[in-house]
Amino acid sequence: MGSVLVFIDVPSLPLPRASRELLALAATIGTPAVASPQPLSEDAAAELAGYGVQRIFEPSQPLPEVLVAAKAAFLAEAVRAAAPDAVLLGNSFEDREVAARAGVKLGSGVITDAVAVAPDLAVTKSVLAGSYTSTCRVETGVPIITVKANSVEPAERGAAGSPERGLVTVPETGPAAVVMERSEKRVSGRPELSEARVIVAGGRGLDGDFGPVEELADLLGGAVGASRAATDAGWIEHSAQVGQTGKTVSPQLYISAGISGAIQQKAGMQTAKVIVAVNKDADAPVFEIADFGVVGDVFKVLPQAAEEIRKRRA
Repeated sequence: MGSVLVFIDVPSLPLPRASRELLALAATIGTPAVASPQPLSEDAAAELAGYGVQRIFEPSQPLPEVLVAAKAAFLAEAVRAAAPDAVLLGNSFEDREVAARAGVKLGSGVITDAVAVAPDLAVTKSVLAGSYTSTCRVETGVPIITVKANSVEPAERGAAGSPERGLVTVPETGPAAVVMERSEKRVSGRPELSEARVIVAGGRGLDGDFGPVEELADLLGGAVGASRAATDAGWIEHSAQVGQTGKTVSPQLYISAGISGAIQQKAGMQTAKVIVAVNKDADAPVFEIADFGVVGDVFKVLPQAAEEIRKRRA
């Protein structure tokens, strides 16, 4: 059984659920190894060992403050050093770009949007906005695969250990845009949208008032999402957008509130395990893919749902 290299770009502990899912998937294919573009502390390395990681690859010197070019160059060199059977990454915009750039450098095939990877490296992915699944395989080079969050159960942590650590020299990162300034993102206390198990999303039907959506999301321990119409109107930040031009999510529960469900929105959430739609328009397209539908005013339905949850928890 060979090794599987997992690209994990985590500046601090604890390890996010999405990263633990990748490690769990890697363990079903081979022996997990990690490529980290940032130097890891001893505590972080010991925690990774608790998830079955036996080797860690880090850059020999800090990567330049650029967007993804340097990370892709590092990953390519880590693959050459580790000689793994496959490479796994998350499915965020940045991870997919890192995968694509590394694939070009290595001459390797890249598969995105995976929901399962078999031990023989046959990859199952969702296609056509989640309407179908397909099975595919990389025929050239080391397979580079990006995996959707919530596709597998995360790895359980065992006893901490001391994995083998190796330094990778990145001779050339290539031209790239330079990050001139960073600003802290407002902390909401909610899980990251792309890896949340519960998402409550609002759209044009909220008319700018996301209060009921946020209340229900907080009660369920979920994240808040939005349609493009809501983000374009400035009602909520663009990072909350779910859809073809936003984030693709696969939660256990997706509650759509006041969203018509056009194909652009479906493309981002159709692979959710359970979809609940609330819309006052009985002919809204979202009801075609919903597992449960409520025809009604979101400003009445969502508060009632929130009140019922409180009663059951009392």
